[in-house]
Amino acid sequence: MDIGSKIRAIRNRKKITIAQMCEGTGLSKGFISNVENNNTSPSINTLQTIATFLGVPLPYLLLEKKQHMRVVKKTERTYSTYNNLKIEHLTSQGGLHMRLVEFPPGASMGEANAHEGEESHLVLEGKILAEQGEDSFILEEGDTFSWNASVPHFVKNVGEEKAVVLISIYSDTERNDVF
Repeated sequence: MDIGSKIRAIRNRKKITIAQMCEGTGLSKGFISNVENNNTSPSINTLQTIATFLGVPLPYLLLEKKQHMRVVKKTERTYSTYNNLKIEHLTSQGGLHMRLVEFPPGASMGEANAHEGEESHLVLEGKILAEQGEDSFILEEGDTFSWNASVPHFVKNVGEEKAVVLISIYSDTERNDVF
């Protein structure tokens, strides 16, 4: 773990000198330097003291880089198409993926399909038909629905205008064939 450089980066971003940090934490300059250079591993109590002084939660110092907040700017999003649907890949974290799917009038996801995971949906625009097993619902703007994706499911735009659905998909396994 690279806790030291994270502490240094926070300290520098907040324009705090090592001398100020020594005064605020009661730790020596040499110790702080060794921590920031990853030459020593501080105890949890010492890390808590440093985190409190820097104004960050202790768990933040323990996160690996890949666990940090991830930002995808609107201009950086990727798109794909599937069965005449426009799919905007909003973000992902671990097994959770968010997609914005645009259904032209009459368009559907194709045949009912099933895959591992869970899905939650928010209809942002339009009128859709959502079916799973014996359940069938017409849903409009503001309506939500969720399902276990391992049961075959189907979505179709049944309105006169385009439909836009925000979809969150969670799966423990890597899925590249789901939108």
